[in-house]
Amino acid sequence: MSTPKTTRWIGIGLLGLPLYGGLTFWSSLNPQPEPTTHYEAWSRFVTTNHYVLTHVLGNILGLILAIFGTFALGAYLTRSRAGRLELVAMIITVLGSALFLPAVGVSAFASPEEGQAYLAGIEEFAKLPSTFADAVFAATSLLVFVLLFVGNALLGVAIWRSGTLPRWAGALLAGAAVLMYPLGLVIAATVTGSTPPTVLVGALVIGGRGWRGRSLADPPPRRWE
Repeated sequence: MSTPKTTRWIGIGLLGLPLYGGLTFWSSLNPQPEPTTHYEAWSRFVTTNHYVLTHVLGNILGLILAIFGTFALGAYLTRSRAGRLELVAMIITVLGSALFLPAVGVSAFASPEEGQAYLAGIEEFAKLPSTFADAVFAATSLLVFVLLFVGNALLGVAIWRSGTLPRWAGALLAGAAVLMYPLGLVIAATVTGSTPPTVLVGALVIGGRGWRGRSLADPPPRRWE
């Protein structure tokens, strides 16, 4: 049984998940222009202060909070009937989030330099051939999307099976994972080049669960059937 102090820290950590959802929603409100067809507009967009701030405060800080929140959720679910599933889900989700941080950092700090180079008249910058680093970046991004989708979906299943939380909370988390990754970031990376509205909806679902933060921290957990 968790001590009151441990339970309090778990409750504080759980606030990272709704904060992550809220920050992701904010950072996705104004998606970037599609770079392959509107490169000049994209260049102007990524050189703004707003672009950098939304990536640093919205995406990078949001992912850090998501990692803390995932650890806290995993710790909370150890008291439930989820068994080892919550541990596996937590590890996969945290690994995906940690791998996502370098990619978001590249986007936050390298894209403005690329846009500035184009606007300064160095148009050949956009025509540079692909390198091994580009291939590794693409492969890592694909791995990130798979890990985050699988990890969050399994967290939803763990909540569903926990017996300590309402099943609809698990269904919402799994549904948000579908919206944000297969129907969100994967489409952005392969089709649109810009964040689709599905990410906004998924982030809103996660952010809207913020009221769970205090109730999750109140022992003993209530069993839901």
